[in-house]
Amino acid sequence: MERPELSIAVQRAPDEVVFHLAGEIDVLTVTRLSAMVNEVLQEPELPARIVLDMAGVTFCDSQGLGTLVVLSRKAQHARAVLSLANVGDFLMRVLDITGLRSALMISSTA
Repeated sequence: MERPELSIAVQRAPDEVVFHLAGEIDVLTVTRLSAMVNEVLQEPELPARIVLDMAGVTFCDSQGLGTLVVLSRKAQHARAVLSLANVGDFLMRVLDITGLRSALMISSTA
């Protein structure tokens, strides 16, 4: 079995940071994603908005879903907004089934 990969490209603007994600968000990749978002949340000049561009995400397990919720709450606590952009149909369906769609801010584009 191949180890799932998650590539993360970061794009910065004065008031937001966009994480372009591609691959799988799962138990093997959430630590890296969490570390990168947490690093932004601890910056002195915290951006108003953190966007997770999900266009390239092919899979998200329960650990990934939980991590998205935790990161969203951490951003709120830090007085920033974390939103998911370009959420695919499969992930939107999972968010609906689990009831997590209302716990996350979802925008149509990054």
